[in-house]
Amino acid sequence: MSPREHVRLTGTIEVGLPPEQAFSLFTPSGERVWTAGWDPQFPTLVVDETELGTVFTTDHRGRSTIWTVVRREADTAIAYSRTTPGDRAGLVTVALQPSVGGSTVTVGYDLTALVPEADHALQEFAHHYPAFLAEWRDAIAAFIAAPHDGGAHDARP
Repeated sequence: MSPREHVRLTGTIEVGLPPEQAFSLFTPSGERVWTAGWDPQFPTLVVDETELGTVFTTDHRGRSTIWTVVRREADTAIAYSRTTPGDRAGLVTVALQPSVGGSTVTVGYDLTALVPEADHALQEFAHHYPAFLAEWRDAIAAFIAAPHDGGAHDARP
């Protein structure tokens, strides 16, 4: 068996909210407000979805991904283990630091292809990673700028 593709990607985006407000945008349910189609499902009743060991699943393009919270530092960092069976597995990290305009958010993806068929897609993901993060930045900025009803996931001040 030959080694599979592995990528370690890191980038930053600026978010126009301080870390204590922006953090909620990177939680499982918080991401719903700015990511079209993001709909985490929790197999058990969850009181705090950022608690270590919390498991949830997502579906994207007909593929189910299993996520587990593996680290959380109050309002400053969260890390998820993620596995898409038959495709890829790894770690996703998000760390927030205060900046002049709100928060500098460092996003890391450390992923390994699980099967030969996933190698090319992982290479493509790595190639387009800067554009991927730019999409995050733009979607979050659009959410922040839009009027809101003040609901549970309203991260705006």
